[in-house]
Amino acid sequence: MRHLAYPLALLLTACAGPRPEAPLTAAVEPPPAWRGAPVGDDAVEAAWWRAFGDPVLTRTVDRALASNTDVMVAAARVAEARAQYRLAEDQRLPNVILAAGGGRQRDVSPFGQPRQQTAGQWQASASYDLDLFGRLADASEAARATLLATEAARDAVRLAVAASAAAGYVGLRALDARRDVVQRTLAARAASLHLARRRAEAGYAAQLDLAQAEAEYEATAQLIPALDLAITRQEDGLSLLLGESPSAIDRGAGLDDLTTPAVPAGLPSDLLRRRPDIAQAEQQLVAADHGLDAARAAFLPDVQLSAAGGTVVSSLIDPVNIFALGGSVLTPLFDSGRLKAQADSAAARRDAAAFGYRKAALTAFREVEDGLAMVQRSAEQETALLRQRDALARTLAIATSRYRAGYSPYLEQLDAERGLLSAELALVQSRADRLSAAITLAQALGGGWRPAATAP
Repeated sequence: MRHLAYPLALLLTACAGPRPEAPLTAAVEPPPAWRGAPVGDDAVEAAWWRAFGDPVLTRTVDRALASNTDVMVAAARVAEARAQYRLAEDQRLPNVILAAGGGRQRDVSPFGQPRQQTAGQWQASASYDLDLFGRLADASEAARATLLATEAARDAVRLAVAASAAAGYVGLRALDARRDVVQRTLAARAASLHLARRRAEAGYAAQLDLAQAEAEYEATAQLIPALDLAITRQEDGLSLLLGESPSAIDRGAGLDDLTTPAVPAGLPSDLLRRRPDIAQAEQQLVAADHGLDAARAAFLPDVQLSAAGGTVVSSLIDPVNIFALGGSVLTPLFDSGRLKAQADSAAARRDAAAFGYRKAALTAFREVEDGLAMVQRSAEQETALLRQRDALARTLAIATSRYRAGYSPYLEQLDAERGLLSAELALVQSRADRLSAAITLAQALGGGWRPAATAP
């Protein structure tokens, strides 16, 4: 029998065809270095958001990681994947069943005499799949890789939530800063309006100056409700991210007081081991590869052993011990191509996972390059805006002095006020963009993530 088993296995394996290899075009070659970034091997700190120097921002991110609903859903999916892995492992172990039963019975004997008996029976049975060709082992390895992919997906969600919470807090402080700028401008324009009204009433200025001052005051005043609405909506969005009902958000350091952390870029080759989404794509590829092997193993014989034993007890006879030993070999002979179709489907899923890994890696390289460029360019823009703001502030001071001395019309002061307000608002946005760029870069570099050594 053994002499026939191996040739039959080779014949069934040939029905599946040669094992398809992963497409070569799915391979990933990391760039040697980042463009415009110094070469180094430093990594981002795990709690990178603490580097902004604001305890309130730190508490906000920590609360989001503890209570965000997306994080909780991801954790539940990890628990499900862990149970599926245990199930796949248990399939490789013997299955033992114990059964017992009994009762009181009254019937007629073959001789036509009434009889009654009290009978019972217990029996234990065990079965074991030898898994000679690794079908169950491959299924277990696929489940383990799926568990690791799910854990990496959970970590990717946690990183995204931390980045969103930090960026949301920075956005809230930027709105607060914009409101402060508008409030100061409104106070300055109230003083200009008061001066224009006094000069018009005294006949020193035309009614046109008064009308222009009133229009500019109201144009600035109408910005306050819009900013208040934006602040409320930003707080509501942050509350949802924190897993809470809409409420006011605590403030800490102002936008100007937040420290822009220096985010180390590291080496591009290290990025493949420092991002949870890349680890997720890699483990999904591993799971698909083992799934392909399991599908190909279905072509081969499945050998199972079984044993059973027990005792029958009756009031009519002496106890009788019973047992059974056996085995079975299940071999597919003709299935109309179903197994071949399942193997081809598994190969296609493996190829899709390979290309998914390539896309995840290339996307990561692109996000880091974009983040590095954002950090550099936003700093350059803020420097230019600072110089513009200072120049416009001097322009406004000169225009105001000339107008009050009667050397220039009110329109010059008005233009200077408009330009200064625009520059100050742009400067606030530039500072927020610089802080957000640091957050984006930290997330793109993996946020200090490290892969787990082994599956739980």
